[in-house]
Order: sequence, then C-alpha cells, then structure tokens
Amino acid sequence: MAISSNIAQDTATQQRTFEVPKHPQWPLLDEGEKEALKGRIKQLLIEKNAVLVAHYYTDGDLQDLAEETGGCVSDSLEMARFGHAHDAPTLVVAGVRFMGETAKILSPEKRILMPDLNATCSLDEGCPPDQFSDFCKAHPEHTVVVYANTSAAVKAHADWMVTSSIALPIVQHLKEKGEKILWAPDKHLGRYIQDVTGVEMLMWNGSCVVHEEFKSVALERIRKLHPEAAVLVHPESPADVIEQADVVGSTTALINAVTTMENEEFIVATDDGIFHKMALLAPDKVLIEAPTAGHGATCESCGHCPWMAMNALQNLEMVLKTGSNEIHIDEAIRERAVIPIQRMLDFSLKQKRI
Repeated sequence: MAISSNIAQDTATQQRTFEVPKHPQWPLLDEGEKEALKGRIKQLLIEKNAVLVAHYYTDGDLQDLAEETGGCVSDSLEMARFGHAHDAPTLVVAGVRFMGETAKILSPEKRILMPDLNATCSLDEGCPPDQFSDFCKAHPEHTVVVYANTSAAVKAHADWMVTSSIALPIVQHLKEKGEKILWAPDKHLGRYIQDVTGVEMLMWNGSCVVHEEFKSVALERIRKLHPEAAVLVHPESPADVIEQADVVGSTTALINAVTTMENEEFIVATDDGIFHKMALLAPDKVLIEAPTAGHGATCESCGHCPWMAMNALQNLEMVLKTGSNEIHIDEAIRERAVIPIQRMLDFSLKQKRI
C-alpha cells in the first residue's frame, strides 16, 4: 500500500487545529545592555540553584549563555538527559513545550521552568491527544511509535518514543519482529523511514512548518550555483528535498557532518538556528540556507521556528525572577509516558554495547 494512501485513508479526520504565530519582535539591545542582562541571568541561575539547557534552534545568545554557565546546548533528548543527570533542583528549558515536558517526565522531582509556556511545536499542536487516542484505538493490532515532538499525553498512548537519530534502527528492529507500526506525527519523517526500511506504516498526517517550507525546485537551482556544496537535510523535510541530500540526519548528525566532511560549502535544510553551533565548530566552512518560500512571501516559518523564537534573554530573566512558567504533568500521564521513552533509552544503550 502506498504511503500516500496510508495517510489519506487513515487520517482523514485529522484536522489542523492551530495557528502559526508571528515571529516575536524582541527589543534590540546594544552590547552593553546585552552583557548586563546576561550578567543578571548568570547571577539568578546561581541564586536559584538552576541550570539552563537550550536547543540548537534557539537564539545564539541563549546557546552561548547555557554553555557559559555550565548548562547544555543539544537536541531535545540530550537536553532531558543532561537535566536528569545534573544535580540542580531547577532546570530551565529554552526550547519548546514538549522538551520541557520530556524533562519533567524523566525528572519528576525537579522543577522545570520555561521562558514561555506558549512556545509549542506544529507537530505537537497538530496531534491532539484525544484524536490520537481514537486513532490508536482504531488500530489496536499496531505497535504505536511516536516522535519526540509530541505532548506527554500523546506519549502516554505510545509503545515507543523515538528521536530522528534513533528512529531508523528502532523501526528496523520492530520490522524484524514482524510488528505492524502506527506512526505519528510527522508524515515526512515517517515516509523517509518507510523508504529506508521497507516497513509498512499507518501514519498520522502531521508535518513541521519549518521543514515543510523547503522547496525542491529552488534547492535544485541553488545546487547549480554551488555544485561543490554538500546538501544536509533533516528527515522531517519533504521527500523531493530529501532526494537531493548528501546527508539525511538528525540535528546533531547535520552538525557533525559540517565538522567531519571535507566539503568547503554546505547547503543546510533545517531550522536556521543550527547555524550558530555550526559556525562555532567549523568557522572555515561556508554555510548556505536551503531555500524556502522566502521572506516577504507566504511561508509560515521562512526557515526558523516561530515558537523557538519565543525564547529570549528577556523572558529567561523574568522566569528566573518569578519562578513562573513551570511545567506540570498529571502523574498518571507521566507514569505512562515514561515507558516509551525509557524503552528507547534502553534500546540505545544496548546498541552502544553491541
């Protein structure tokens, strides 16, 4: 059965129920103001016995601040792992809401704060727990595999949670066991996994507003202008963009590619927040943004997640001052949601031992 048929037949009732916010306009700070603000935040982190973790897609100032204060800059799972292992009782998560929830799931005893609780994710928003529960109940013979970009309530319905870096080996493992797979929420990542593994999936009809914007025709044109450039693509991108990639991989994998490959130029198709870390690790490389619909056009993200953009130095200071924006998860949901996450962690550990 074709992938498109799986999506069309089994997700016909799934409707997009969210609006994409406009990118917030934070007041511009001169260098003196910025350094003073960062200094106040550093002092607050000490006073509150807190540690800051930031995602690769957040603003570069937040990434720098996390590393300068002994925190962590990484992908969503490593953020949660780091927070779980750190002895600080308060974890401040600069990212989007599912990342804060994952941290709380793994560290229920810690206080988890976020600069803005409204910073969510199109994949999360596009997969409402009640609709997803009905989808799972309609296919009880399937093993439920969900991407990390989902709410705690959706994870509570899953058998496995995966990140983009470990999705392929886990799905291959399930295929070898003869299991039928129900996948959610990203149809592009699901299609990529299905193409590589040959597994049959029922798929939720979701996508990331950032990666949905990358355009194959425009990518072909820019490749002609930079014929020696390696094309790095996140698997949440549409299939016709993935087909042009030299490397398809997770956020961390794409960063590693820039540092290890011999190419001097790279065309990168993922959230442009990644360029901060890439430029720090490979300052001699030329980094080129893969084309979207372009600024001023009708695209909703233009290469950067509008929810990630809700994180800033200003609201980070405020949340540390007030202790507001704390993540809370119903304990019954948390106890169910931790099962698919722990299953993935155990699988990852076993793989490393092989």
